Amino acid sequence: MSNIQNVAMVTVCGRPNVGKSSLTNALVGEKVAIVTNKAQTTRNRIYGVVNRGDTQYILLDTPGLHKPRTALGDYMVKVVTSSLSDVDCALLIVEPIPHVGAPEKALIQRVQEEKIPCILCINKIDTVEPAQLLPVMAAYHEAWDGFEAILPISAHSGAGLEELMEELHKYAQEGPQLFPDGQTSDQPERQVMGEILREKLLLCLDKEIPHGTAVEITRFSERDSGVVDVEATIYCEKASHKGIIIGKQGGMLKKISSLARQDMEKFMGTKIYLETWVKVKENWRENANYVRSLGYRDE
Repeated sequence: MSNIQNVAMVTVCGRPNVGKSSLTNALVGEKVAIVTNKAQTTRNRIYGVVNRGDTQYILLDTPGLHKPRTALGDYMVKVVTSSLSDVDCALLIVEPIPHVGAPEKALIQRVQEEKIPCILCINKIDTVEPAQLLPVMAAYHEAWDGFEAILPISAHSGAGLEELMEELHKYAQEGPQLFPDGQTSDQPERQVMGEILREKLLLCLDKEIPHGTAVEITRFSERDSGVVDVEATIYCEKASHKGIIIGKQGGMLKKISSLARQDMEKFMGTKIYLETWVKVKENWRENANYVRSLGYRDE
């Protein structure tokens, strides 16, 4: 049994595709957030939970901050901005580029408004030479000299993560354990199944099509034998997209479903029987009611 006496609520924020979900997964020690090389992979705020010593760290992995063009985009931006309220610390994740862009400036402004401690994490340091980090640090220090610390890290290799955890410990507050031992995320298993399937859509499909998809788990039940039955509906915005997702003789949908089932079985630790359907729901991202019906709800 853990001897948790302190809790630290930490928001992980940054522009799309800087490695927020990869960092959350690396700190938690297992996959709690889906990861692809496409922007806007994360749509909801996801809690990752790390128990370390006498402290429970709750990491709020947020969607990347971007300029919204749809009702779904509006929701995602609202999740980011609201997640900077009532936390003990923020991690601003950036790439090793010596330029402070508009998304970073907007997040820095939000941090200043909320008056919360902020650690700058320069991620992906395994992709550059050490000397290239100095101008990056200088650019961000010039943009704002209020960072509590500036830490070079790599979510991929693990470099700098021990130092990051030591820094985060400074912001822990005395309080009770919020998540039980063994729980690494706030996401229900049903939601995780949907996110795994959506990750495979992002990985297997090109261009804009996967961003116009959503997944609804319509059945999630366990047999006496331990096998879990999962039925999922994939929604897309156009009939032409439906044909691409299904593929020639169903080949693409079979590939997506097979990859998803493998990861589902790893997560659940049991055999999964997965059935998938594809339906058209035109322009669902533009309709706030559709967005809410598919599980993207305000707090």
